[in-house]
Amino acid sequence: MSDSPGRIVGVDVGGTFTDVFFLNEATGGYEVAKVPSTPGDQSKGFLNGLKQGEAPFAEIATVVHGTTVGTNALLERKGARTGLITSRGFRDVLEMRRRDRPQTWGLWGTFDPVIPRDLRLEVAERTHADGMVAEAVDAQEVKARARDLVEMGCDAVAVFFINSYANAANEQAALAAVAEVWPNEHIVASHRIVPEIREFERISTTALNAALRPVVGTYLHRLETALVDDGFGGQVLIVQSNGGVMSVDTARQLPIRTALSGPAAGVIAGAHIAKAAGYPDVITCDMGGTSFDVALVVDGESALSPQTAIDFGMVVRTPMIEITTIGAGGGSIAWVDRGGLLQIGPESAGSDPGPVCYGLGNDRPTVTDANLVLGRINAERPIGGKLDRLDVDAAKAAIAAHVGEPLGLGAMDAAEAIIRVANARMAGAIRLVSVERGHDPRGFSAMPFGGGGSLHTGALIKEVGLARALVPRFPGVTSALGCVIADMRHDFVHTLNVMLDDLDEGALDAEMSGRAGEGLALLEKAGIGLQGNTCQFELDMSYLGQTHTVSVPLPVTLDGDTTGVTRALIRQAFEDAYRAAYGRLLDDIAIRVLNLRVAVIGHRPKFDLSALAPGPDASAEAARTGERQVWVDGGWHTAAIYDRLVLPAGAGVPGPALLEQPDTTIFIDPDLAGTVDAHGNLVIERKQDARP
Repeated sequence: MSDSPGRIVGVDVGGTFTDVFFLNEATGGYEVAKVPSTPGDQSKGFLNGLKQGEAPFAEIATVVHGTTVGTNALLERKGARTGLITSRGFRDVLEMRRRDRPQTWGLWGTFDPVIPRDLRLEVAERTHADGMVAEAVDAQEVKARARDLVEMGCDAVAVFFINSYANAANEQAALAAVAEVWPNEHIVASHRIVPEIREFERISTTALNAALRPVVGTYLHRLETALVDDGFGGQVLIVQSNGGVMSVDTARQLPIRTALSGPAAGVIAGAHIAKAAGYPDVITCDMGGTSFDVALVVDGESALSPQTAIDFGMVVRTPMIEITTIGAGGGSIAWVDRGGLLQIGPESAGSDPGPVCYGLGNDRPTVTDANLVLGRINAERPIGGKLDRLDVDAAKAAIAAHVGEPLGLGAMDAAEAIIRVANARMAGAIRLVSVERGHDPRGFSAMPFGGGGSLHTGALIKEVGLARALVPRFPGVTSALGCVIADMRHDFVHTLNVMLDDLDEGALDAEMSGRAGEGLALLEKAGIGLQGNTCQFELDMSYLGQTHTVSVPLPVTLDGDTTGVTRALIRQAFEDAYRAAYGRLLDDIAIRVLNLRVAVIGHRPKFDLSALAPGPDASAEAARTGERQVWVDGGWHTAAIYDRLVLPAGAGVPGPALLEQPDTTIFIDPDLAGTVDAHGNLVIERKQDARP
């Protein structure tokens, strides 16, 4: 994005739909679009979405993309064939993991590492944990192993030496040697990915990054080429899992940072919308076609986790927004197990063939089919533009055959059972990120978005005990809006592993300012118009003998080439953080400093949400378009139908009601009521709490 206002587009590719938010920064005007995703080649759905906008490609300055290419490749085990060159004796670290198991209770289950054992080759080298090189690596041996991997058909290679976080000299020499014989650029070394203690997490992240580089790199090249062919001359940015954005060049080098890219964009948008509406404490609930993603936002800020697991044994050690994902999307398939229990997901019908009501070949009922049969979705107005109408009879027959008959229920009761089980699973995910982390959900608002989230709002309010729900103006494209407003961000980590009393203040200050300078240089290189930047510094610390660390933010800023950090300041910051976490300090025990973390954030202009407010011609009378029978709690209820985008600010909508718009449908339960706020959000509360 240039310094002058222009057109910026956010594109979020999901499993079922590709969502697009078009913003004209000069005028404040916007458009939204939702088109079917194209799983075989995401770039096709991407381009189809861009073509829904009024402006030609040549007038678009910036496209910000939330992608699932990397995540899907990992989940489906479709990464590139990758080899590993590692220290002698450590080829099995990737497979041994932390000696965890796929099933917590029991000794069954299998695990296939991303790099099979025959492609994990060893070389002689040894660096001690204190950084002393005990045995230098032999470049000729490294070249020989690299040639072996090429002959075995590897497209990418990862280099991982056991203590390279303490001293990367051997790994750097091996990297140079591999580059002399490797046929492409897909060479990854662990010290460039995760220069941090913890050997399994480091090798896992490095291996996954290597496996993704050919896949994500090919996709991005194909996407950029197609954009240029259609006249696009602007810049493409990619959303990271930490909620920031990065350049395409960085994404090619570090594709592992795109895991959970789309869901992260949704959390960023949710936090921004909720804070502007006066509700800084929210739980975002993103329900797409395949999954239900939940994240906690406290005081307008989402929590970052230093690592996450994409799937069992596939651990990624890089800062990510803490998102809990379950298989409870609109396309999640309902089925009865051998014990006679109704289950939802994790298998999804996705966008192809999609739910039964799509009529494209699937005969197993989904959550969307159940919502349709219960009357909560208008069969004549399906979202996404893929179909003209939905087949209610086919959905009802599938529910009766696959759920009703095995459970001895009629079709309507079976459909409601599907929704109740799905709601229970969603409520469990919300409790996981709130109650189990010490937060009282009664002080939080739910923010449902995605194509299906707004259909389940009422049940989640009542089942979890949430204060209210805040439904964004365009729930179905919230993640695309998040792409538009996300800041640029680069994270760095460096292992120190020293006692606080032995810490060299000058060396730490130099490391902090050096990492910050590196991040600032990346921001400048990206060539994006920013409204300032922020450097954040944090230490992982603990008392001596403790396994787990406490994240300790340092109250310092970068001033020139120094931060002014001192041991006394660090000690006070640690005590404040430890006391906040555990309530008391441990006297007379030495303090250890494990890792330094630096985040450099480039602040991009924020979208003025007032632009989403209902226009002056909005009218409650004109918004009401009819009524429909909706099945709730075992019986039919008459629900008023509204065109949601025509409702004026301040309008009250008592339940039961259905609010329809092109990107989603909102269902207000009989004992709830909604109010449109000044930004066009819909605030849903219990009727006794609703605003007059």
